[in-house]
Amino acid sequence: MTEHDAVAGPARRPAVRRTVDTRMPTSAGDFRAIGYRDPTEVHEQVALVHGEVTAGEVLVRVHSECLTGDVFGSTHCECGEQLSAALRAIVAAGAGVLVYLRGHEGRGIGLSAKLKALRLQDEGMDTVEANLALGLPVDARDYRLAAEILRDLGVPAVRLLSNNPRKVAALRRYGIRLVERVGLLAEPNEENLRYLRTKRERLDHYLPHLDDVPG
Repeated sequence: MTEHDAVAGPARRPAVRRTVDTRMPTSAGDFRAIGYRDPTEVHEQVALVHGEVTAGEVLVRVHSECLTGDVFGSTHCECGEQLSAALRAIVAAGAGVLVYLRGHEGRGIGLSAKLKALRLQDEGMDTVEANLALGLPVDARDYRLAAEILRDLGVPAVRLLSNNPRKVAALRRYGIRLVERVGLLAEPNEENLRYLRTKRERLDHYLPHLDDVPG
């Protein structure tokens, strides 16, 4: 899906600062791992950069931290699969960036609250209902740091690996020139099918492959 109506916002000086830049070989390919600190935030951040990203339309994944999916391989969500697929796609494209946003666990509610929400989902609630039942926002994530990191890296235009239209809108609000949203679809399984359908029906995620799943 192409979105060529992006308008770059005014230039802003990034509040984040680089702390380290080093080579990081991965199973997907070689990257530069660039660490960042923001004096207004608790968490350190990291961007994985492959190839030349200061020219053209750059493939970018802005990935929210998900300990359960990224590290433990939880099948309740598709986060771990998306992380691996994004790294492979960036290498296949020859260049790109993965911004890994810490502090986004559970769409920004934190790890313990996320685990409580998972328990409520096992009891019958969907992911939106569970957050609200805990008195928490459905999605508390902010993408300012991602936008500042992309500006610091000199990325001129973004092809965003995402199914989330709200992420697209948020990055544009922070002045990122986003020219295309590229789908990042993971094969559903028995554990995450209801979760994915909730994301499509209640959070507007673009998940057309769910149409082919029975039930």
